[in-house]
Amino acid sequence: MNTYVTVIGLEVHVQLGTATKLFSPAPADALGDANTRVHVIDIGLPGVLPRLNETAIELAVRAALAVGGDVQPVSIFARKNYFYPDLPKGYQISQYEEPYCRGGRVAIAEDRFCQLERIHLEEDAGKLVHTDAGTLVDLNRAGIALVEIVSEPDLRSPTEAAAFLTNLREILRFAGVSDCDMERGSMRCDANISLMPTGSEQFGTKVELKNLNSVKMVQRALEYEERRQTAILAAGGNVTAETRGWLDERGESRSQRSKENAPDYRYFPDPDLPPLVISEAWVESIRSQLGELPAARRARFASSYGLPEYDIGVLTQDRELGDYFEATVAAGSDAKAASNWIMTDVLAALREFGVPLEDLRVTPARLAALLELLSAKALTAVAAKKVFVDMHENDREPRASMQALGLERIAAPAMLQPLIDAAVAALPGAAADVRQGIDKPLDALKGHVMRATKGRADPHVVEQLLRTTIGGA
Repeated sequence: MNTYVTVIGLEVHVQLGTATKLFSPAPADALGDANTRVHVIDIGLPGVLPRLNETAIELAVRAALAVGGDVQPVSIFARKNYFYPDLPKGYQISQYEEPYCRGGRVAIAEDRFCQLERIHLEEDAGKLVHTDAGTLVDLNRAGIALVEIVSEPDLRSPTEAAAFLTNLREILRFAGVSDCDMERGSMRCDANISLMPTGSEQFGTKVELKNLNSVKMVQRALEYEERRQTAILAAGGNVTAETRGWLDERGESRSQRSKENAPDYRYFPDPDLPPLVISEAWVESIRSQLGELPAARRARFASSYGLPEYDIGVLTQDRELGDYFEATVAAGSDAKAASNWIMTDVLAALREFGVPLEDLRVTPARLAALLELLSAKALTAVAAKKVFVDMHENDREPRASMQALGLERIAAPAMLQPLIDAAVAALPGAAADVRQGIDKPLDALKGHVMRATKGRADPHVVEQLLRTTIGGA
């Protein structure tokens, strides 16, 4: 029985984080009412000329440097000609024979990398909206600045493809190139997959997969296509070179059209744009501003803070979260305590309040002060969480929140003993079980006291007093 090797290459489109489009002053925001962010340059009205966005070039260079690519001193913009309703000019400005970056690589495992063929700049097309009344065209996205990152066919499984995308997204976010939000379309992926017999050096017939809107979707689509092509070849058939659209709700791909080749697009240099010249001095100035990238930060967090691998993975998912952690530690917090709170309470608060980290009123210094109160046993763990929420909602220091909420820890036995007696009287059955050596009912007795103090009672003191009281009954 024949076995096959899977060969995968990815083409990843990343929207650069510019305020305006690649060649026009229109806002680079595809959201909002349709066709409200469109300039005459975007739709190619007669007599208009494109003007290149310098910030887009800077971000594109950052992307190239972040993946170890070779920035070319001279590159050429070309017109990619094809007809489609979302392309009003009848061509897309892209780069073909002379891209601005060649090479680079992205890690897919601890000791394995996927090489990149190239990265090139291009403008986005518009968007088709399919409705019951027909297909509508929204040109808000037309002209937005993109880089297309083209991998070599080095990936050998859908799992490796998912790892490539995950690591690439992390790198580009750290580099400040893009938010890489696949759900909003600022990072999109097309996948090319073929199978070749084990031991062969000649690739099989390539199929392109489109409509892939998340990392998990890319993996699912490639797994399906891997099975589909295997079945065709096992039955003695031939795989057709084509573009297929992924239907995630059905868990299958559907044929869209035959696969295009470069000659179909009639590329030629854009006569309205001169060669793009990038000086080495400018590249080096951008490199100096790039900062620490994810792999280096993970290694440093492990050596400097001794954190578990899981913590490091969470804290280095984006630059801002790692910076927040380090600022909290620098303000005096224990590294592991800071990590625990950031992974749980801070991230939960960002979701609950719907704010970015920069707008969270619990600053690193305030979080460190809160953790100091907790460490000094001025607060119980339950009370500290309430204080944390109040700190953000009312923009207060932790001690002010603690006092305003009346959540100072109660540890004095004289204050707690009446509440202990009340709990034993209210739950005599639980007290009798504890007296017989059964510890589980102790939780109910402790809960009775904690409710009476609104979480302020020191749980260790409460347990000690309960055992003493019950044991003496």
